[in-house]
Amino acid sequence: MNPQANLIFITSLLLGTTITMSSNHWVMAWTGLEINTLAILPLISKSHHPRAIEAATKYFLTQAAASALVLFSSMTNAWHTGQWDITQLTHPTSSLILTSAIAMKLGLVPFHFWFPEVLQGSPLTTGLLLSTIMKLPPITLLYMTSPSLNPALLTTLAILSTALGGWMGLNQTQIRKILAFSSISHLGWMAIIIIYNPKLTLLNFYLYALMTATVFLTLNTIKVLKLSTLMTAWTKIPSLNAMLLLTLLSLAGLPPLTGFLPKWLIIQELTKQDMAPAATLISLLSLLSLFFYLRLAYCTTITLPPHTTNHMKQWRTNKSTSMAIAILTTMSVMLLPISPMILTII
Repeated sequence: MNPQANLIFITSLLLGTTITMSSNHWVMAWTGLEINTLAILPLISKSHHPRAIEAATKYFLTQAAASALVLFSSMTNAWHTGQWDITQLTHPTSSLILTSAIAMKLGLVPFHFWFPEVLQGSPLTTGLLLSTIMKLPPITLLYMTSPSLNPALLTTLAILSTALGGWMGLNQTQIRKILAFSSISHLGWMAIIIIYNPKLTLLNFYLYALMTATVFLTLNTIKVLKLSTLMTAWTKIPSLNAMLLLTLLSLAGLPPLTGFLPKWLIIQELTKQDMAPAATLISLLSLLSLFFYLRLAYCTTITLPPHTTNHMKQWRTNKSTSMAIAILTTMSVMLLPISPMILTII
């Protein structure tokens, strides 16, 4: 793609995100979401492959439907209360419609079907944008409307997302699809706590974005899209593969890595809110996604000789990894000891 065009689309993406995050009026928030959607579409379809065009079409249709629902819920609320302010979403019907719209935008179960397909049809760098920055505006809207959301509905969506995100990722061989189901599972953890402690949702999102960025950028460096090619990619940059193993385990939420921090805090908060059964259930369901993270980790580093593979070994290059990957990897693995400082910041 032309660098100037690329710059325009990335700038529009950041502009749309900023407009939605900084707005108080529903129409401005909706405008930001629309700018976001229109800016990411060329980035999804830039390879001109039929799968990429299909992914862009699916993305456009679902996001357009979700944006229409956001507008509908805000208009219903304005009709009943006379308020266009985002924080004044007091009408119960509007609140339910908005929750459905945001779930559709984020890819929460049962509105999740588009997300793995779109991620599979996109390049890795666009997949990174879809998994991180495109999730920020809808989560911001949930954050601002959290006092008036329906707890039972969100808890149900969260537990279903964690269950299906883990269960449907088990038999996948395409890494982008595995990361899509991983994203759905993590969104379940964010959705369950948004009403009780919205700041924890944001912390979870930031740490998830950090770890996902590390995984996507690493895969982009070693040019891997399938599990079978991941098995022989260790010959390219062995040290990077070793760090990818730790990042995947961190994404799974294993202590003493960074990914354990949000899960630990969310379980603690749910227990304080007398939701111990929900905390137990969501913890058990996260074991499903742990399985496919371990599978990825196994394919990354543990399938070394004398194990035989049917694939040609790849040349080891002297290509050095970027400073961004080095910093992100370190943060993805080593932030747990400074968790008291992180908690004082949020």
